[in-house]
Amino acid sequence: MPTDKFRSRRRFLAYSGSLATLSALGALGVSGCQQSGSPDAASDTATTGGEGEPAPTPSGSKVVKVYNWTEYISDSVLKAFTAETGIAVSYSTFDSNEAMYAKLKLMNNSGDYDVVFPGTDFVDKMRQGNMLEPIDHSRLSNFKHLSPTFLDADFDKGNQYSVPYLWGSSGIALNTKRIDKAAITSWNDLWRPEYEGRVMLMNDLRDVFTMALLTLGYPAATKNPEHIQAAYAKLKTLMPNVRTFNSDAPRMPFIEGETYLGLAWNGEVIIAQDQGMPELDFVYPKEGAIMWMDNMVFPKNAKNLDNAYAFVDFIMRPENSAIISEEIGYATPNEAAIALLPPEIANKPIIYPSKEQIGHALFREDVGDVTMALYQQYWDRLKVDM
Repeated sequence: MPTDKFRSRRRFLAYSGSLATLSALGALGVSGCQQSGSPDAASDTATTGGEGEPAPTPSGSKVVKVYNWTEYISDSVLKAFTAETGIAVSYSTFDSNEAMYAKLKLMNNSGDYDVVFPGTDFVDKMRQGNMLEPIDHSRLSNFKHLSPTFLDADFDKGNQYSVPYLWGSSGIALNTKRIDKAAITSWNDLWRPEYEGRVMLMNDLRDVFTMALLTLGYPAATKNPEHIQAAYAKLKTLMPNVRTFNSDAPRMPFIEGETYLGLAWNGEVIIAQDQGMPELDFVYPKEGAIMWMDNMVFPKNAKNLDNAYAFVDFIMRPENSAIISEEIGYATPNEAAIALLPPEIANKPIIYPSKEQIGHALFREDVGDVTMALYQQYWDRLKVDM
């Protein structure tokens, strides 16, 4: 399994050159610096472009142009799609939602891509900006396999514009040799005075502010300046407990013994367990975990829309969703696919929490440029205040 996916996807894949092995999650191999599941190895089934560069169009009229995160799909699934349908895959990659969005804005709804994979807040942003084609669910026979947990979310009610692809979460990581796991149930526990100098926060503005907003009972996607100011004020009181901000490798302050608990991605905990720290565990806070999810969408005026529907429906076949989840290393929203995964993956609660835990999950929504600027001002002040 390309375990880099667990951390670099959430850090916009900026560190994709370094790989680890998750032997604890089953015999899912990786090789050197290039995974066999990478589309860059798919020269016989897909043409590929570099990050931010369009792939050359395959010869012939049957093509689907895909724009996805780097190293974020299974080569075997791409090959199988082309073999079955005769549709060639023209595959380009991006390394951040922002880069993807900026490029599509410059294209001005030209329709040069057919399928794109944005995060939830960017689905919201693109939907509001009239950058997406509405989805005809009657053309997606495998949509029925998706869990209701991941459908009809606020960022796209009724899934009018998006289809869930892969997901993960941010919650509380803790060293169970230092802290009793049963004692940690809430985001508020990070503020307890006995953890002075032992808390780690990720260097992620939205996740950190969402955590504080949840403790105050405010909406995670609030645009209310008073709510944001109150969250900043509460975060200031947390600073004596904060040892470090780390989004490069959030597991490392735990492995090195600097921190005992903090805000982290679930995948980082799994990597730490495999790297010799089985005592690092993960809690889904009662106020709600912070979820991220990547989605498949059709850009406005997509030129190969019939082929795009065929591609997305193929991805949603349970056997294909299972292959992608197993190779890439993130959770699938496809219930039928989970049943096909090895038990050591499907039954791991850090990856697949209970319905009760995930029922309180919150997906990011777009808050708009003006509100983001306000968040950024408070974030900069918070870092200076440390």
